[in-house]
Amino acid sequence: MMTTLEAVKNAYPGALVWQFGDSPQLADELAQRVLSGLKTATCCSRVVWQEEFARGEAPCEGSDNIILSGSGQPLCVIRTVRTQRIRFCDVTEALARKEGEGDLSLAHWREGHKRYFEREGTYSEVMELIFEEFELIAVC
Repeated sequence: MMTTLEAVKNAYPGALVWQFGDSPQLADELAQRVLSGLKTATCCSRVVWQEEFARGEAPCEGSDNIILSGSGQPLCVIRTVRTQRIRFCDVTEALARKEGEGDLSLAHWREGHKRYFEREGTYSEVMELIFEEFELIAVC
């Protein structure tokens, strides 16, 4: 039986609700990596983070986040344990590995994230990112 979003919101009052990526397919793929334990971090452009923060929608240390599938179903709840500002060009192999994507290499991370940020219209080698590390606290 699937848990409803309303039930998860009631269990985690104040939790932010969002999905990874910019397509249903990417949302599903990345959420599955969280569920498998491979993905323990994510990042966004500082520009987008500031917009979300202004609306009260940006994760911060200690915040709970309900992660949705590509079709909008709640899959899990993560808790942000650390955030840091870092430039795209300064992301390390260790940080890239925490994102749990592709072959876990920095080269794969750079290639995939460059394409993502280009689609978003924010890409620059020296752009600032908000890098968020999290822990899985519940599976829906």
